[in-house]
Amino acid sequence: MTWLLALILLPLAGALVVAGLRSNDRLATLAALAVSIAELALIVPFWLAYDPAGERIQQASSMEWIPTFGIHISFGTDGISLIMIAVIALLVPIIIGTLNSTGKLPEGRSAGGFLSLVLVQEALTIAVFAATDVFLFYVLFEIMLIPMYFLIGGYGGANRQYAAVKFFLYSFLGGLIMLASAIGAYSLASDELGQGTFDWATLVEVVRDAPASTQIWLFLGFFLAFAIKAPLVPFHTWLPDAAGQAPIGVTVLLVGVLDKVGTFGFLRYCLPMFPEASERLAPLVLVLAVAGVIYGSVLAAGQQDMKRFVAYVSIAHFGFIALGIFAFTPQSVVGSATYMLNHSLATGMLIIVVGIIAARGGSTRISDYGGMAKVTPILGGMLLIAGLSTLSLPGTNSFISEFLVLLGSFETRPVYAIIATVGMVLAAAYVLWLYQRIMTGPVRGDALIGAGGGPGTAVAPEAGAKKAIRDLSVKEIAVLAPLVVLIVGLGFYPKPVLDTVTPSVEATLTAVQER
Repeated sequence: MTWLLALILLPLAGALVVAGLRSNDRLATLAALAVSIAELALIVPFWLAYDPAGERIQQASSMEWIPTFGIHISFGTDGISLIMIAVIALLVPIIIGTLNSTGKLPEGRSAGGFLSLVLVQEALTIAVFAATDVFLFYVLFEIMLIPMYFLIGGYGGANRQYAAVKFFLYSFLGGLIMLASAIGAYSLASDELGQGTFDWATLVEVVRDAPASTQIWLFLGFFLAFAIKAPLVPFHTWLPDAAGQAPIGVTVLLVGVLDKVGTFGFLRYCLPMFPEASERLAPLVLVLAVAGVIYGSVLAAGQQDMKRFVAYVSIAHFGFIALGIFAFTPQSVVGSATYMLNHSLATGMLIIVVGIIAARGGSTRISDYGGMAKVTPILGGMLLIAGLSTLSLPGTNSFISEFLVLLGSFETRPVYAIIATVGMVLAAAYVLWLYQRIMTGPVRGDALIGAGGGPGTAVAPEAGAKKAIRDLSVKEIAVLAPLVVLIVGLGFYPKPVLDTVTPSVEATLTAVQER
């Protein structure tokens, strides 16, 4: 039993316990929170057991699953998967801790059912990042859609069924195309070795020497699945609908973690397995990447719904990540790998704060708010911190990642880097504009201060009746505090994360260069 296996199995066991407590929401929430905190505690020895100077894949475990086809249940971690496993273990207890602050569940739906699905989603997502058998990765890639489908379709907004089905179909079809490419890679291994295998390390050695035409076809199968998951333009259309309809905690998982499976797949599978195809098709990917940066930025600026705003901001950020990966320089790829973590922290906090604002004011429309900082100054400060991290202000965690992406990309792809820089300017505009419309200026909408009302009291203008607009409680501040600490801490001292991912990035680039 490795620390990695414990991280996969604990949420699954916890989900069974929480599901059995569906009749008692309070007890189910406490049990889920306890399991998620225990999971976060396991990250400490898991991280300490990882040696950046050691083997590429560590904490490895394997057992036969389908011996006839060389399929194993195999797990292991490198520096890139380590940071993504750590961030999901951090976000889940924060999601549970803010559950009552970010909106009510639909009538008739229990917290136990919701939280058991969240724990299952956590376990499956960790397993996806840890899988070292390509067939196992595909199975988990598809299975993890199931709890997310029920989380969106069962607990989301008015159009939740449409959003859930669209999310599922996009990702499921992409996975099927990836399966076809995985079978193609298996056949190459069978021809080369005399027997087929889905072992990732073996396929890297075999497939990378295949003819360029073969690599290109196999690459496209994997790339399409990951481009949908990431998502890159034009495969992005499912994300605004899913993020807009999902509950806040589910949106955090979806945008903050699940989408990173796509960019992780570029690094783990596309580059080392298909190095020649990656280089030949890089210009196409880079066009999609910078198109996503500009497209996502422009549409984010025009959004009237806060949750859809975050979705389009993320589309722009995924363009930055893809740009860094396919620029093939150490700085750019390290920047992209750390951007995956830093985007999860910044966007996760932004989504939660947006959820608290919507729960306080009863609307996700930006135009329904104004001057809230006068009523809820601490909440306004949290929105500002999350926003500044999102626009990559120096001193926040996202800055070093975006800087490395642009610095490294400019060395080999200067035109694309210059175009992407426009996205940085747009990010400053749309994030600060969001903050201005919600938090500054005259108090209006549900945050309208009535005559005689003091801070913390608001009056609905059409009714004249007092309505409490509370600032963050001590509990809510405590739950958000770890994100604030990491945003500021990694902004000034990113070395632990950089040291963790750099050896894995160097190994990936070595595989590309030694084709």
